[in-house]
Amino acid sequence: MVTVAVLLLPGLGLLLFAMTSLEDRLFGEPAPPRHARRRHLRLLPGGGRGVGHGAGRDAA
Repeated sequence: MVTVAVLLLPGLGLLLFAMTSLEDRLFGEPAPPRHARRRHLRLLPGGGRGVGHGAGRDAA
């Protein structure tokens, strides 16, 4: 019985360490995204200037 307890002790220690690190990762503060940039992408050409798609159409 003592032999079984001694053999299980390293496994339980490793499980405790893994669960602690997983919990820290799940419930910790989120890191800032690596892909964040200062400006947004313009998906339509001329989207900010009003000369893009549909700018010359009549509204009526």
